[in-house]
Order: sequence, then C-alpha cells, then structure tokens
Amino acid sequence: MVCGKLEIDILNSIWRMTDEYEDRDISIQDVVDDLSENGIERAYTTIKTVMDRLTVKSILVRYKVGKKFFYKATMNKREMAMDSVKELAVQFFNSDYVSMIRFIENEFDLVK
Repeated sequence: MVCGKLEIDILNSIWRMTDEYEDRDISIQDVVDDLSENGIERAYTTIKTVMDRLTVKSILVRYKVGKKFFYKATMNKREMAMDSVKELAVQFFNSDYVSMIRFIENEFDLVK
C-alpha cells in the first residue's frame, strides 16, 4: 500500500504509542501531540483528514468510546514494510526479488 510522507509519520506515531501499551486508545489529539514532540507541526484538521484517509484505505480502524473517536493500526510496522516491499517488487521488478535486491545493492553501492 502506497502511503505519503505524512501518512507514514502518522503511522510511525501510532506504532510508537502502541509499542508502549498495545491496547491504548489513540485519538487524533494524541497523534497531533506526538508528532509535535517529534518536530512535525500540523493542524488538527490536517491530521484528522489524513487519518480518515488511512481508515478508508483500511490501514487504520476507527471506533467510538463514549463520544470520542479512537484509531488503531490494522498492521504493525513490519507487516506494513513487507507489504511495501512486495508492492515495489511487483511494480518495478515483475515480482523478481533477486533483481530488486541486485538493483538495490548496485544503486547503493552495497556490494564490496
């Protein structure tokens, strides 16, 4: 699943918070505050819009407790990374992982 920079920042924020306590209820304000602590200043409405977009993509789920909405990620960081690597392999390397790895090794001069 392709995600933009702010979407990834939001997901990293949620993963960071759930690393501390897996069942934590995470609100939009929690994400705004966490991003702010990490030097990413965005308006509440912007974060809400992006989190709603992630919900439509089924990367987040939204649920209500009382009168407040909370969010949870449907995938952990490793699962999301694996999904992204698979998508990259399909899109650019015809699902040939060996070619993809060789490309990465050559482009980043990883072969000694």
